[in-house]
Amino acid sequence: MDVLEKEDKFVVKVELPGVKEEDINVSVAGDTLTIEGEKEAEAEVKKKGYYYSETSYGSFYRLITMPSTVDASKIEASYDRGVLEVTLPKAPEVKPKKISVAAKKKEEAASKKGGGRR
Repeated sequence: MDVLEKEDKFVVKVELPGVKEEDINVSVAGDTLTIEGEKEAEAEVKKKGYYYSETSYGSFYRLITMPSTVDASKIEASYDRGVLEVTLPKAPEVKPKKISVAAKKKEEAASKKGGGRR
């Protein structure tokens, strides 16, 4: 599982090979993301004089605490080729705000230093 923090969102990627999309549940409560599901796999081989059957079951459950508040109304999840990707946008109040720094003009700085006296 990978958890990435970007400027405006968190991205969680989880490899879930063999798990069907309908067997995955993703939910968020407060600052906690829950990913849970179940995997069921069956293998059967019938050949002359040989029979092999294997069934495996398993469930998984992961809780991930996010370090800051997310906008739960905009969370998106996608599942492609065994990889679940959950995008959790940060709430507006926790997004970093860029503050521009303006340089003072040389003339203003010189007049404040007393450069205007003779």
